[in-house]
Amino acid sequence: MIIQGTETLTSLIHILSESLLTPVVVLIIISVVIVILSFGGLINEYISRKPISSNELEQLIRNVSFSNDVSKLRNEIENSNLFTFQKEILIKIANNYDIGQDARKALASELISNEETKLIKKTNKTDILIRVGPILGLLGTLIPLGPGLAALGTGDILTLAQSLTIAFDTTVTGLSVGALSYLISKFKKQWYESDLINVESIVEAELEAINRW
Repeated sequence: MIIQGTETLTSLIHILSESLLTPVVVLIIISVVIVILSFGGLINEYISRKPISSNELEQLIRNVSFSNDVSKLRNEIENSNLFTFQKEILIKIANNYDIGQDARKALASELISNEETKLIKKTNKTDILIRVGPILGLLGTLIPLGPGLAALGTGDILTLAQSLTIAFDTTVTGLSVGALSYLISKFKKQWYESDLINVESIVEAELEAINRW
């Protein structure tokens, strides 16, 4: 027994579902463009990245630890192979050598936290697409299946074939977007985490050196 009014509601839902196909396909295409650009950015960053080696890091920490004045400390930092953002953090701490020990430690913590937030934002798009890509692919799969199954019931094989083609294409594209986004975010987060660990190690040495002055 069909409850009165159910047909009207299901027809409305059907119309809404059908109307979502175009926006879903558009969003999938936008996602593909974003992933391609992000992948290009990943390759460019990989080629241009020249992180400090472990031996260089060890020597820099020693040089910073044995610095006995702010000018020598700045000189060691500026002449190192650190990234620009790492040097900026360390220079700002050195420039505030004259404030209290607790205040200087709080400043260092805040500077590192702010930089961590900036680095996290660089992976926001791909982090979102890790989940959104497969969801869009699933929507692109299910939406055409309704008309496809209806066409099967009437023997319209051509419409069924078209619906299945759209379904498979959107599924593959959505999953590909999610997979590539995961890889991009994974590599970038590993790089950024390593960079932050390096700067935190040098900051510790820097704070100890300043506290001895």
